[in-house]
Amino acid sequence: MFNRLRDDIRSIRERDPAARSNFEVFFLYSGLHAVTAYHFSHWLYRHKRFTFARFVSQTSKFFTGIEIHPAAKIGKGLFIDHGSGVVIGETAEIGDNCTLYQGVTLGGTGKDKGKRHPTLGNNVMVGSGAKILGPFKVGDNAKVAANAVVLSEVPPDSTVAGDRARIVKRNGIRVCSDLDQIHIPDPLSQELCRLYARLDELQHEINSLREEKQP
Repeated sequence: MFNRLRDDIRSIRERDPAARSNFEVFFLYSGLHAVTAYHFSHWLYRHKRFTFARFVSQTSKFFTGIEIHPAAKIGKGLFIDHGSGVVIGETAEIGDNCTLYQGVTLGGTGKDKGKRHPTLGNNVMVGSGAKILGPFKVGDNAKVAANAVVLSEVPPDSTVAGDRARIVKRNGIRVCSDLDQIHIPDPLSQELCRLYARLDELQHEINSLREEKQP
């Protein structure tokens, strides 16, 4: 557990430019506190101490604002930045070195049984307020833009955005740093640009036809 805690602190120091020292991260980062409490509650859950496991997780939620079900499976190096309002469901799985911002939900849709929550691959970044709902996978190195609602599988090395999220970048050049939630293409703006371009083409064709009809 101490080795995992050390790795989690190092992971936060590497990804958060505001982290000035290990001391600051250890005592003041609620995301680290929530993940540490999760490891304890998960250990209890695996040893069939279900009620005590939920007691630990709910106590952690009270102090950190982050709810992680003890049965969830989380890899190493998870960084929950700011963290308030984050919810990670019972059958959710998170790979290594993922980053979640405040308000993220890894939840279910209410219609699935068994595996109900999403699986995140390695090195996934989920922006603030994003909702990933359902038993599908978000591939390695994927990015989910802030406030996106993801209801279907996301391929590896892709970026999704929108209130019904769709891919806006895949196997392309990274947009600034891995923690950048701002410079992500807006799918609505892209669609409007395509429509404007098509309107210009049609207007050009209409003008050409008018010129041909003139005596």
